[in-house]
Amino acid sequence: MTHRLDATGRAGLCSTFCRELREPLAGTAVVAVGWVVVEQPGPWGAKAPTQSHLDPAFGGAFDEACKKVDVRFGLIRSPGRHPDEVERSHQVYVASTLPGRTWLLGACVDDPAALKELDLDAVGRGDRTAVLASLPSLAPIDEPVVLVCTNGKRDECCALLGRPLVSALEKLAPGRVWEANHLGGHRFAPTATFLPAGTMHGQLTVETATAVLDAAGRGDIVLTGLRGRSTWTKRGQAAEIAVRRLVGELALDALSVVGEDLEAVAVRHVDGRSWTVPVTSAPADPPRPESCGKEPFAMSILHPGTPEPGEVR
Repeated sequence: MTHRLDATGRAGLCSTFCRELREPLAGTAVVAVGWVVVEQPGPWGAKAPTQSHLDPAFGGAFDEACKKVDVRFGLIRSPGRHPDEVERSHQVYVASTLPGRTWLLGACVDDPAALKELDLDAVGRGDRTAVLASLPSLAPIDEPVVLVCTNGKRDECCALLGRPLVSALEKLAPGRVWEANHLGGHRFAPTATFLPAGTMHGQLTVETATAVLDAAGRGDIVLTGLRGRSTWTKRGQAAEIAVRRLVGELALDALSVVGEDLEAVAVRHVDGRSWTVPVTSAPADPPRPESCGKEPFAMSILHPGTPEPGEVR
C-alpha cells in the first residue's frame, strides 16, 4: 500500500486508511470486565498514567494492579481549557460491565491515591457492595457517561477527530462527556467508550454518539460503529455483534458469550436461544498502519461467519 501525502508532506492519517479500506470494526474493542478512570487535568504523554501530573509511581502501580484483574485504568479530563496545577478534587468513575452486574459508581476525591483503597478484585467480579465498602465515598451514578479518546501524544487522529466531537457532545450532554487518554484503536477515531456498559464505538459523529448515549440510558445498544463490549474477548465481541445483526437484538444484556474454542464462539440469549458463530482471522489485505506514523503491516483482522442456531457446546 502506498502512503498518500498531505499538503505538509506527511503520510495520511491512519483513520483515513481505515475508512478507505472499510476495515470492519467488530471485535476491536479493548478487553476489560471493569473500568476505573480518574480525572487528571493538564498535559498527557503517550503513556498518561506515568506521563502526566498524576503521581507516576501511583499511576504505574495502579495501572498494573488493574491489568491483573482485567480492569481498565485510564485518565479523563473535562472538555475545554482549565487550570491544571491548582488544588482541586478529582472525579472518579468505577464501572462493572458484566451482564446482570452492570453498574457505575462515582465520587470526587482530593487525591487520586485514594484509589489505593479500592477493592479491584471486587470490581472485576462485579461485586458492587464490596466495592462501595472499600471506598465509601463512591455513590451510584444513574446516567451513562462517555469517554472520548483525545490524546494527541498517543495518536494524531485522536486529537484531530476526538476533540471536536467532545466539544459538540458536551453541549448536548453536559457533565457526562469526558476526554480520555487512551482507548485503543486509533485508526477508528473518533472512538469512545460508554460506561457502565463498556461498549466501544468508532468512527463516531455527533449524531451517532448522541444516539448511543441515549440508547445506553435505556439499556440498549446501537450497532452503527460498534467495536464491541469490553466484557468479552475480541472473538466474543465479533460473535456477539454478528448475532445482534442477525436477529436485530438491541437490549444490552440480552446476549452473553458463554463458550469459545479455536473455531467458534457460543452466544446465548436470555430467552434460551443460542448460536454458534465461526470466527476466523486473516492478515489484512492490503497492509495498513495501526497508528499514525507507523508503517503498514498485515495485521490480523477477525471475520465472523453466519451464526448457526443450536445447542451451546
